[in-house]
Amino acid sequence: MVFTIHRYIFRELLRVFVLAAVALSLTVIPCMLVGPIQKFGVGPKQVVHLLGYFIPIILTFVLPMAALFAAALTYGRFAYENELDACRASGISLLTLIYPGLCLAIIVAIVTLVLSFHVVPAFVHRAEKAIQGNVKQILFRNIQRKGYYTLPDGEFRIYADQAEPTEDILGGVVVIESKGADITKLITAQAAKIVFADIGKLYNKVTVVARQAYQVDDEGRQAYFQRLPVSGRFESLLADSIKFQKIDQIKQIKADMLSFNPIRKLALKIRAQLGAELLAEQIAETIAGQGTGYYQLDAADRIIRLSAGRCVPKSPDLSRKGVDKPPTVELTHTVRLSEYDRIYQNLICHWESERGILKLQDNQVSSPLEIVLYSPSWRHSDGLNGLAQQHVIKNVAVPDDIEEKLSSNNLLPRLLDIRSIFPAASTGLVELSDNLKKEIKSTTNEISAEIHSRLVLGLGCTTLVLIAIALGIIFKGGHLLSAFGTSAIPAAVLVVFILAGKDLTKNPAVPAATGIMVMWSGLVILSAVAIVVYHRLLKT
Repeated sequence: MVFTIHRYIFRELLRVFVLAAVALSLTVIPCMLVGPIQKFGVGPKQVVHLLGYFIPIILTFVLPMAALFAAALTYGRFAYENELDACRASGISLLTLIYPGLCLAIIVAIVTLVLSFHVVPAFVHRAEKAIQGNVKQILFRNIQRKGYYTLPDGEFRIYADQAEPTEDILGGVVVIESKGADITKLITAQAAKIVFADIGKLYNKVTVVARQAYQVDDEGRQAYFQRLPVSGRFESLLADSIKFQKIDQIKQIKADMLSFNPIRKLALKIRAQLGAELLAEQIAETIAGQGTGYYQLDAADRIIRLSAGRCVPKSPDLSRKGVDKPPTVELTHTVRLSEYDRIYQNLICHWESERGILKLQDNQVSSPLEIVLYSPSWRHSDGLNGLAQQHVIKNVAVPDDIEEKLSSNNLLPRLLDIRSIFPAASTGLVELSDNLKKEIKSTTNEISAEIHSRLVLGLGCTTLVLIAIALGIIFKGGHLLSAFGTSAIPAAVLVVFILAGKDLTKNPAVPAATGIMVMWSGLVILSAVAIVVYHRLLKT
């Protein structure tokens, strides 16, 4: 008899649970898809494809609420129709009758834990790959529909009058490069070829190869190029968040902070800035010495010798968020540059200018250098001479001795104590190092907050369902409105404690243990409430 009653209750629970889960999922799905649609501009087919990847994320929130709703509604109706009183009059205790609800609660708790720790992060990464695998379609579809497309990193916006996706060609092209709110370059071209490259797991590289292009920089200088490549990144927007990492990935991040892309990017920025300052110091010492009086650099097909009256590294501007310019060494007070043939050591051309810069092309010290001279005069080896608006030499190698000083072995501890590597580090570089310390601490706290919040939510499903059963019996609603209101009470309480605990854990001014304690205290309080409520029910 008891087994028959259990089967009857569980069947009712399961029926309401499934219906509630489906209804809630259909409500949440449009909200989950709005972000990718707005950010990436995905098409209808891609939306349907992404839907399968977002279902596990939706279920993480939907299943606990559906279980609470089912428990409150089923047991509320069970008590309202006096079936509960009949069972108790037959000698069946209340604790025996809640076994089906307890089974549902345990199942939902296990599924929620598995989803949050393993399934959801895996599907988020798959969704990211699916979006990045359709970069070409996304870019051309936006240009055809809106006339422009902004890369997700926000640095490049591409306008075009015509788009030929079959040939990867754009016509009537305008490319705007910006850093934060500042426009740094404006490029116009008759046509451009779009080249896509998959750079490992971090991002896709999109290169616009402009043909017969005119470029205007932020200082009003103009230049003409037969072929001008401009590259941008289609970076990860979801997978770089701790909340979308699997438990084994979280453990890996805790063991090696450089494996987490946001920290890695900041560390490489510091490494690049340090390389620029080391290079500036080395150039200044070489030019000021009693030896050659010039500093030598190697390019792909030539040797470069330069000298300058003054060589100063530009300190990073940290006051303006979103502005991430590459590390730069400023050369002033008569800059002289001579280009020699690598094989025969013959002079190719001599340049002289009042101002120039050395900068890293990709904001990483392992990336090649770029030399720019502004309004230089030139004298060719054959006797010809003249003036130029600008002279640019790309793909200049970073000196080996500087690369050795910034080797990746034990890099992070050295970047955290920047003065130990370079006592003459600029104030901006020291600030960057301090920001890295804050970012590591913030990431560590976020990891703790994420792990404990997942555990509290997963384990709390059991307590929440038990409370929902008790409240359903007490209020004997038996209808949808009362069941929804009843089931929302314990869930709201736990969510408030989890969110408050996560905020406190992430707050650098508060010890992380305080936030963790708040999260678990919410579960403890609800467990105490469950004990009190069931004690009251058993007495009555």
